[in-house]
Amino acid sequence: MVAPRDTGPAVKTDGPAKPEAPRPEERRRSPRAAAPATATEQRLTGIPVSPGIAIGAVYDTSEEVAETPRRAITEAEADAERTRLSEAAAQSRKQVAKLKGRLAVLPEEAQEELEPLLDAYILMLGNSRLLRGARKRIGEELLAAETAVHDEAEAIATTILAAKDDDKAGLNRRAGEVREIARRLIRNLTATPFRSLKGVPVGAILVAEELTPADAALLEPGRIAAVCTEEGGADGHTAIMLRALGIPAVIGCHGLTAAAKRGDQAVVDGAGGFIALHPTAETLAAAKEGLAAQAKERTRLGKLRRLPAETLDGQIVELQANLEIPAELPLLDQAGAQGIGLLRTEFLFMNRKDLPDEDAQVSAYRMIVDAMGHDPVTIRVLDWGGEKEIEALAESVPMAVGPNPALGLRGIRLLLKRPELLEEQFAAILRVSTQGNVRVLLPMVTIPAEVAEAREIYERVARRLRRRGESLPDKLPPLGAMIETPGAALAADAIALEADFFAIGTNDLAMYTLAVDRAEIDVAHLYDPLHPAVLRLMQFAIEAALRLRMPVSVCGEMAGNPRLVPLLLGLGLRSLSMNASAIPRVKQAVRALNIDDCARFARRVMEQSDPAQITELVEKFGTA
Repeated sequence: MVAPRDTGPAVKTDGPAKPEAPRPEERRRSPRAAAPATATEQRLTGIPVSPGIAIGAVYDTSEEVAETPRRAITEAEADAERTRLSEAAAQSRKQVAKLKGRLAVLPEEAQEELEPLLDAYILMLGNSRLLRGARKRIGEELLAAETAVHDEAEAIATTILAAKDDDKAGLNRRAGEVREIARRLIRNLTATPFRSLKGVPVGAILVAEELTPADAALLEPGRIAAVCTEEGGADGHTAIMLRALGIPAVIGCHGLTAAAKRGDQAVVDGAGGFIALHPTAETLAAAKEGLAAQAKERTRLGKLRRLPAETLDGQIVELQANLEIPAELPLLDQAGAQGIGLLRTEFLFMNRKDLPDEDAQVSAYRMIVDAMGHDPVTIRVLDWGGEKEIEALAESVPMAVGPNPALGLRGIRLLLKRPELLEEQFAAILRVSTQGNVRVLLPMVTIPAEVAEAREIYERVARRLRRRGESLPDKLPPLGAMIETPGAALAADAIALEADFFAIGTNDLAMYTLAVDRAEIDVAHLYDPLHPAVLRLMQFAIEAALRLRMPVSVCGEMAGNPRLVPLLLGLGLRSLSMNASAIPRVKQAVRALNIDDCARFARRVMEQSDPAQITELVEKFGTA
């Protein structure tokens, strides 16, 4: 059995050299006799973290260990070491920012899990306790930068793990985050390369000692059949990421890296929690049956693509998709989406040094609108600020970042303060509005005056475009407001007088209502979209829109959860926008419901004051 290795960076002491056992990656790279064709099956069990069955060839990957012997310095060298540390921190921030830029190509669930974690990493690479403590150790203890980082990270992790808290999994994650940042800093300080996943062949079963969340962010769900690791826990960030990516995965398989050789045939059962190396004919047959069952389920859901999202009593429900980047457009057609309920335009501004001009935006929007034909496309104007980082905007639109970014200058607040950004985006959207069914959505609205001011700009831009000869529709595309704060929900009746439609963003609404940041381990368990306060705010906004016969939809995570469909329909919603992959199961749920039953169920839920009781009612609906 292979003992779990410490999650922190390895530090060796100076002194006489001692013989060391070969590291796992050295053992794997050493020549080994090829396994005989008649090798017996070897089954290794671990922790099941992501269901699914895979058959494929093993592709083992390792990461070179960062050699960091303890090193003392002289007082004269302290400034140079602090400079090295600052440069490593800056390099690390760029690396993490680049990882954030890649999030757009991942499924929405994976983005929701990884983005807050990467934001936390960026904060820890700023003026954090870790870096302050490391600088202090450099000056006071005369330690080299990498030694100081290691010692400070271990001190912080030890303090976290010693805390009196029943949430041990949360404490382990927090300690792991500190160690992961220290690991990144030390690798940059020692110029040690990070793990590369570029060479993984299609259909491979990826085997490793351990994967970090940053590694998981680099995985391509359509390329890798399954993931198995020797270390890790079910509650860690990597496990959560693998579930969000939908990759069958088993972790904590002791002895895996010593047993698995690149090219070995293997079967992985993500629900059963095992990997079978050199599988027998019986194991292969069972795995193929499982794969056939999975394919049958996909086919069954695929048949719903052309069927309407219609309840048993004839109520039509509009199921649309959220779109992060244009590359996702084929997925919308495959899922049977009835349009784009939320087009996030941040992709236009990310991973570039300059801001996209009006023509560049027109080109991007036109391609999307043309692809959707007559189906509606709701374009949300730039939602930047708070925790989001866009290099081109940071340089072109300097802004102060306060101690509470989520409560600062973001969304429509920023756009009204920098109206040139809003005007250019409005102009581009209006120019493509003659080619399809376009709507415009304002983010982070809190008061009616913000919608009114934005509408003045909107209409002014339209007049300017007409004067210069641009063809625009006689009636401008509807201008809507996102309801994602308690203030907006409670003022929904007033905002409805200024807006043409509502889109309820349940993710932020829950966060602001409950004062919970899901990236904060200490309070993440308090995040609950089924909290009565969140549901009552949603109900208030929905009813305000329905009284004026104004369109209203939900575009947060709740929309893509089939279990919540009865509640959402019972509250009066008839339009849901979600990750495209969720549409078939949500449609399946819609087609099994009766609206009267949903309305009675929603009334019962809204009478409750205990979130646990609401969750129980949701779980039991339709099972009696």
